[in-house]
Amino acid sequence: MMPSNYQMGMFTPLPVAFSHGAGAWLWDTQGNKYLDALGGVAVCGLGHAHPAITAAIRDQAGKLLHVSNWYEIPEQAELAERLCKKAGMDNAFFCNSGAEANETAIKLARLYGHRRDVELPSIIVTEGSFHGRTLATLSATGNRKIQAGFEPLVQGFYRVPYNDLDAVRRIAERHSNVVAVLVEPIIGEGGIQIPSDGYLRGLRELCDQHQWLLMLDEIQTGMCRTGRWFACEHEGVKADVMTLAKSLGNGVPIGACLARGDAAKVFTPGTHGSTFSGNPLVCRAALAVIEELERGHYDRRAAELGQRLLTGLQRAFDGVAGVREIRGRGLMLAIELDRPCKDVLKMALARGLLVNVTADTVVRLLPPLILSDEEADEIVTRLKAVVLEFLGRTP
Repeated sequence: MMPSNYQMGMFTPLPVAFSHGAGAWLWDTQGNKYLDALGGVAVCGLGHAHPAITAAIRDQAGKLLHVSNWYEIPEQAELAERLCKKAGMDNAFFCNSGAEANETAIKLARLYGHRRDVELPSIIVTEGSFHGRTLATLSATGNRKIQAGFEPLVQGFYRVPYNDLDAVRRIAERHSNVVAVLVEPIIGEGGIQIPSDGYLRGLRELCDQHQWLLMLDEIQTGMCRTGRWFACEHEGVKADVMTLAKSLGNGVPIGACLARGDAAKVFTPGTHGSTFSGNPLVCRAALAVIEELERGHYDRRAAELGQRLLTGLQRAFDGVAGVREIRGRGLMLAIELDRPCKDVLKMALARGLLVNVTADTVVRLLPPLILSDEEADEIVTRLKAVVLEFLGRTP
């Protein structure tokens, strides 16, 4: 099946089209079955066609899809309260994607700076990060490939190496117009880079020292993915601003920007908005996701499954030349090879396995949290065969 000639050429999809799914499995239009270790790039945390999510969407679709934020939306108010209590935040703004959530955070930081009489308020961001593809968020992103051709970029960002507190301190010494730090608790698109213990605590201390906002991009790491509801909980750190999306709606497009303390007082009526923001359908879906994550204790389950997968992968590739490192936290896992490995995508597809390659040399796994132990072991078995074949090794 070829992409339509009427679609803009932004994607190069693999030669498969899926017709339906159930749990961690997908079926293509030819009836072939695939084990999904990608989860729509960390979107389908509860898997495909989850009964509770399906029921909530079906019920709400039969009542009301959209009104407008000119009116009260009870589902939106309930979702804001549930998320803020879960994350220890004060208020929330809902949008349609992770990029929009980060765009909201960037605007919030600038407005925060201007109200403190900071001229040209700027944000510290990190190399290897990914925050979105709007002009502001791609400017904040630490990946030159996605920025190329879209110059002039948005100004107001200072870039430092990830996991380097001294570099942040040097920026603080040289620039008085910093108002915030925007960082991923674990780098996702940049290859599942897990910072040293104390990195987030160090950023929290620096932000408190300089009256900066600590803004955590939890779009990929949030909603139980890393074995905690939010990845910052591994260090006991609280953000001033937190962004969410991806698995918040389990496939229904919704993003959120949460704030607390002074950051929660920045926006006032008319300073920001969105037509589709927090409509009844998406909020009802997100509420169902939260309820299911709580009911199934999926934070603990993700931690257990992640350790099972990590141990299995380490054993599978122990001593295999060409495999540089196996790493992960919860259900964010990476197999880093010593060479570009885009071919792994098609080779895995041929074995009925969906994975992703990022940062050129990293095979990334973002499976749904509803995996069984047997399905986790099957991911290891299939992926071992694929990677050994790619490296020219015999099982």
